[in-house]
Amino acid sequence: MNGDVKIRELREIDEFKEVYRLFDDIWHPAPHNPPVTVELMIGFAHTGNYVAGAYEDGRLVGASVGFRAADRTLHSHVTGAVIGRGIGHALKSHQREWCLEQGLERITWTFDPLVRRNARFNLVKLGALPEEYLEDFYGKMADAINEGDPSDRLLAVWRITDTAKRDEPPAADVLLADEDGRPVAKEARGGTVLVGTPADVERLRREDPAAAAAWRLAVRGSLGRLMRTGWRVVGFTDRGEYVLSQVN
Repeated sequence: MNGDVKIRELREIDEFKEVYRLFDDIWHPAPHNPPVTVELMIGFAHTGNYVAGAYEDGRLVGASVGFRAADRTLHSHVTGAVIGRGIGHALKSHQREWCLEQGLERITWTFDPLVRRNARFNLVKLGALPEEYLEDFYGKMADAINEGDPSDRLLAVWRITDTAKRDEPPAADVLLADEDGRPVAKEARGGTVLVGTPADVERLRREDPAAAAAWRLAVRGSLGRLMRTGWRVVGFTDRGEYVLSQVN
């Protein structure tokens, strides 16, 4: 990431309006469906919650909005940034330091389990783990990224005070594979299994909506089903697969 990027908390109405415009450029939501309103950002910032922006040469290139939740937790409601520059990671690092200063112990957020690059960022780069599968969590979402797809989400939990090194997951059988861009269910009988993801679900939604829909149902029926019955996600492979282990 460019060393000239500066991250700071935001306080002024014009700053919140700038964040609103940035998010509009990222998601292109319908007018009634913004990720967060200016009024809500004002309220969050005024009551001691987290609203921060990343600036490069005076230009806003990323922002994050979160609010305090139970159990010494910050729920990171929305984070958006210019892709491929490390700005998202810088925002998460700033968010972590802010939480530690506030005496908070966890950061949570939701993400689409089908978006492989986000899963890798959350689980591998940050070290968060999904702890709940949320089926159609936000209902219908009218924006350029999520339009026409049920809004299934994983609840990521980043335990920022836990510095223990994560063990390597054991050998696993493939439960859901990616074969020629389509999900294919497999027989997996062990206590650790792999659930694959599409290489680029956002492209599939544009070019092959039927394949994207098939992936949604397949991941819901494997990853979602296992998590609801006590299995837990313990890692994410270089091939884009969730690693799940059965809890004894």
